[in-house]
Amino acid sequence: MSTNDSVTYRFSVPVQIKMCDLDPFAHVNNGVQCNYFDYGRSQYFEHVFGEKINWMTMDMVLVHVDMDFKNPIKIHDRIICETAIYEFGVKSLKMVQQLKCEETGAVKTVCHSVLAGFDRQTEISIPIKTEYKSKISAFEHLTI
Repeated sequence: MSTNDSVTYRFSVPVQIKMCDLDPFAHVNNGVQCNYFDYGRSQYFEHVFGEKINWMTMDMVLVHVDMDFKNPIKIHDRIICETAIYEFGVKSLKMVQQLKCEETGAVKTVCHSVLAGFDRQTEISIPIKTEYKSKISAFEHLTI
């Protein structure tokens, strides 16, 4: 599903590219881009929830991720990570992110992911908290 075509990105954060992020072709390594999306995801939740997240107690976990590499990211590109949540289930939510060149607007990589509610003590899936859904829905202009 090409959800990034119909999603409005209301959140973005700049990503710092480091020399150690590069592969032998002088492009940002594909695996490193997962870290960029993790950073964008964490900053998104802290922004939307209005507080620092304790990731040791957070009751959502990443359960699926897929990425489409559209264009290489190079050392001098000024990259932003845009993030949006576009769908809720009872126990999960769907997120789309993109790494984009701030100067040209060129989309470099698109990431679709699913996060699920998770009780860390019992290690079982749980419904996404109503509080989370309310804050995200208000931010994204979604109906629950």
